[in-house]
Amino acid sequence: MNQTPQYRKLYEILRKHILSGVYEEGSLLPSENELCAVHNLTRPTVRQALDSLVREGLIQKRQGKGSIVRKPLQSIGILSVAGTASAIGSQYLRTEILQKPVIRAWEEDFSFELSEPEKDSGCIYMERLRYVEGEPVFYDINHLPNLNLPRFTTRSFQNKSLFEILRNHYQIEITGGEQRLKAIRCPEKIASILKVDKGEPVLYLQRKLTTNRDGFSIYSTIWFNSMNHTIYGRF
Repeated sequence: MNQTPQYRKLYEILRKHILSGVYEEGSLLPSENELCAVHNLTRPTVRQALDSLVREGLIQKRQGKGSIVRKPLQSIGILSVAGTASAIGSQYLRTEILQKPVIRAWEEDFSFELSEPEKDSGCIYMERLRYVEGEPVFYDINHLPNLNLPRFTTRSFQNKSLFEILRNHYQIEITGGEQRLKAIRCPEKIASILKVDKGEPVLYLQRKLTTNRDGFSIYSTIWFNSMNHTIYGRF
């Protein structure tokens, strides 16, 4: 049976408290010694949980001070390892699934180089339209390697965070990535989805996110209507 590691349990508790405002921006988390005592954990386990929060941009470690809480990002975080829901706030975000996850072969002219295990296993393909305060702002196509993701295609992603599902159910964390960005004139199909005029400028992104699982990356193609919104990201 797949048990959640102890560091992840502490990480989820602290993350929830930061995002809900229990710990305000600029405040200090309990010390490592305090966390060890309260949660009956070893210091390496506590440090592993804190390191995960650092990677997500939710705390900053300062020598001699401790772990300082950072304000969750409020710009649209499609470039952030924290994920869009964490970055903008799930209360402002709605996700519509245009294509439920399906298993299929990779496209022959796929835009990123794949590892051999990724190539051999096929991909899980899904399409989403994401609304910010009721306005369709970005449309994304996601490709995930079909590698050790049991029951993934049966899960509900409506108004759910892909990053959170990967983190909570599969212990997959985003560690970094690479991306290509350019402004393009919106093609007719994308214009109808984003409710903009054909030919209007939109931001086009191709993104590869690396994870803590060797040989497993997440690939996205995104069309973003930046007319009324800025994007912000931290890698």
